[in-house]
Amino acid sequence: MIPPTESLNAIKAVRKPFIAASTVEKPFVAHAPIEINSAKYFYTSAVGGALACGLTHYMMTPVDMLKCRMQVTKGMYSGVIDGFKKVASAEGIKGLYLGGMPTLIGYSLQGMGKYGFYEYFKYLYTGIVGEETAAKYKTMLYLSASGSAEVIADVLLCPMEALKVKMQTSATPFATSFLGGLRKINAAEGINGFYKGLAPLWLRQIPYTMVKFATFERTVEAIYKYALSKPKEQYSKTEQLGVTAAAGYFAGIFCAIVSHPADTLVSKLNNVAKAEGESTGTVAMRILKDLGFTGVWAGLGPRIFMIGTLTAGQWLVVDSYKVWSGLPTTGGAAPAAKKE
Repeated sequence: MIPPTESLNAIKAVRKPFIAASTVEKPFVAHAPIEINSAKYFYTSAVGGALACGLTHYMMTPVDMLKCRMQVTKGMYSGVIDGFKKVASAEGIKGLYLGGMPTLIGYSLQGMGKYGFYEYFKYLYTGIVGEETAAKYKTMLYLSASGSAEVIADVLLCPMEALKVKMQTSATPFATSFLGGLRKINAAEGINGFYKGLAPLWLRQIPYTMVKFATFERTVEAIYKYALSKPKEQYSKTEQLGVTAAAGYFAGIFCAIVSHPADTLVSKLNNVAKAEGESTGTVAMRILKDLGFTGVWAGLGPRIFMIGTLTAGQWLVVDSYKVWSGLPTTGGAAPAAKKE
């Protein structure tokens, strides 16, 4: 039955006109419910770092496992693709994620320390030298804050890194479980077994992190200043996060190159037995002598791919979490100082 004309006219009179929603995102300016440089701000940065480092490193476990094996055993694989094929054929998908649990736990702890303390040390050092000096020497601020944060982060990471490398590179299966691996290291070497790689880890991670954070911050600034036409706050969330990802990958390439010799040393050190009375430093020098100049660069190709992807992914996760929490993305504009 067709409604009468009077009814149709009445419906038209009260119906609101349809206006299509804009597909263009609005500029994103964070109105943070969390006070910048407050304790909650530092905790939020730490949580973002834990999510970023734990998840991205776990996802890259297959590449990391191949890289470690190529560093420890020369000629084991002709390349990454060859390594994937051989491991998948012999050990299945499970073999590609060997060492995944210590990777997830260790790098979550490391990310928590790295990103949380980085923001804290930036705030602390700015307070020590003054805002004017900190703004004038921003690169030094980024380098000193990130280096200080990494010292703490690596203490958290080191035990899990030792277990991860042993599980991934031992000629015979090192342990049947995560807890079994921890017990095995403790029974054989005690606490030293978990921390004998700390000094080489610092040699690898501190330069790596200093380059990672300083290059990222400076790249973000350069992108907004030279590559884009508007200030950061005039771009949408998606556009700002795109800058984050691009700057992260660029920073990751430099990180991989700077830290690779020490990374090779860490992989070898966790698989070489000490002679009686031999110090970790002596063992390290012996390994470096055996490797030679070309040997310390073994596995650089997979590591550049891995670290570039990891660094971009980590910054993207950290900044996405910040945006979700109501905070601005990292870099490109000076954060507001903590209110007194």
